[in-house]
Amino acid sequence: MALTGIEIFKQLPKTNCGDCNVPTCLAFAMKLAQGQAELASCPHVSEEAKAALSEAAAPPMRAVTVGMGPKAFTVGEETVLFRHEKTFVNPCAIGVAVSAGAPDAKIDATVAQAVADSFERVQQQLRCGFIAVHTSGDAARFRAVVERVAAASDLPLVLMSEDASEMSQALDVVGAKRPLIAGSNCDNADAMFALAKQHACPLVVRAEGLEAVAALTEKADAAGLKDLVLNSMPATPADALRDAVFARRSALTKKFAPLGYPTITFPSVYAPDDPLLETVYAAADVAKYASIIVLSDAEPWRMLPLLVLRQNIFTDPQRPMQAESKVYEINGPGPGSPFFVTTNFSLTYFIVSSEIEAAKAPAYLGVVDAEGLSVLTAWAAGKFVPERIAKFVADSGMAEKLAERELIIPGAVAQISGELTEELDDGWRVTVGPYEAADIPAFVRRRTS
Repeated sequence: MALTGIEIFKQLPKTNCGDCNVPTCLAFAMKLAQGQAELASCPHVSEEAKAALSEAAAPPMRAVTVGMGPKAFTVGEETVLFRHEKTFVNPCAIGVAVSAGAPDAKIDATVAQAVADSFERVQQQLRCGFIAVHTSGDAARFRAVVERVAAASDLPLVLMSEDASEMSQALDVVGAKRPLIAGSNCDNADAMFALAKQHACPLVVRAEGLEAVAALTEKADAAGLKDLVLNSMPATPADALRDAVFARRSALTKKFAPLGYPTITFPSVYAPDDPLLETVYAAADVAKYASIIVLSDAEPWRMLPLLVLRQNIFTDPQRPMQAESKVYEINGPGPGSPFFVTTNFSLTYFIVSSEIEAAKAPAYLGVVDAEGLSVLTAWAAGKFVPERIAKFVADSGMAEKLAERELIIPGAVAQISGELTEELDDGWRVTVGPYEAADIPAFVRRRTS
């Protein structure tokens, strides 16, 4: 049973130091009880208190990890219903299913496409998260396909069969890779629970309706299984949305532990012959509130927009997306190339860099760490000021790379040019560049004409 704020407060050091970014220990305890703070935020809590408060400190939704190694993914551990309240923690995993009954060539092509589905956007790598293999009813074939897929890819696996004997044979091959077992139902629960415990794998609990799912998770918990994923078997997309929202609210606002687990969805069930509509349903799953989304195929036209949607939703709204602070070489610059500077707000970086690329002229672009703020905002906040820019230039080593020490600053902060000249080492000249990034190509052409 969850502890109250007062019960938590009794275990805290009561120093009111504010090191947790909350003014008092009582206020911190209340936030902790509501799932709005983490116990790790308090640097002074004793080990005894940590043990006593472990239940209150645990997120209302359990984190579940699937797979092993660098491509393993974790879902769950969410603490809020809406991203503006704090942030979403673990992005949903989006993957593709193959049928054990399909021809080997079809399976190989789907697996190859899933592996190839890797896209870079805003300096983040977006990729297919896993490969699911569902049974065709032939245990030997299921095992052979699972082994084939595991050999061809290092992506995490989801094994889809309700035959415990068939699942056991597949786990003998890939159990050490920590696949997600999908899954158990009211009829095979004991056998599937035993397999999940034997191989230390997460398990999907599947039943019609959230009430039946909750009963099954309670049974699994009593059997010692903690890493569970929910499947309420919704009959329609509307039912899927209803169940996802209800489960999330039950776990986060009502602290109803039997539904405090990640969920898995299969949007192709509602559009078996319409991949576009399936993708639309998958987009709804990304937004509300699926943790693992299984697609019927991995074509880039459906995978990329879903991954971009996921990236946008799971980006911390309180932290702007940032480009890496460094000097970027565009169009193969040399000693005589211009040296532009801007902030590390991702949108600013990509707009400026794309305009320099469009100019088809070699150039250097220095991206100063302005904590993800745009040029004018960063200047007003004291993040894009002469002292910071001068330090960035000094640390960049550009003085040795350029034949002429000239720094081009955005026209929006023309007023800092004089002070920046004073801050820079001797020999640097500051030039005020265009106010708008769209004018960069014309600016570059005038310099070279």
